[in-house]
Amino acid sequence: MDSILTSVKKMLGIIEEDESFDIDIIIHINTAFSTLTQLGVGPKEGFVIRDKTTLWTEFIDDIRLENVRSYVYLKVRQVFDPPTNSAVLDAISRQISELEWRMNVTVDPR
Repeated sequence: MDSILTSVKKMLGIIEEDESFDIDIIIHINTAFSTLTQLGVGPKEGFVIRDKTTLWTEFIDDIRLENVRSYVYLKVRQVFDPPTNSAVLDAISRQISELEWRMNVTVDPR
């Protein structure tokens, strides 16, 4: 499964055929990509998806950045389907912060 939208939906527990939330999920995915662009991850000119035809390979060209998939999912989950338990929400936030740090270290040319 290489489709960005389809894989994020799967991780959210939404079947591919259910398109009820696609617009919402796409907006949140694109917000995550905007943040990644600011971190220096991905194409310098930015990146957006419009539908399920956009593939992860169009964004990730460095095997060291495979954690982008987890990051995008967690960012989408945080706003689209946030956990009601504050401890779980804090854990997701900490995981996002760690992934941001690791990706930043990976792309930093120093």
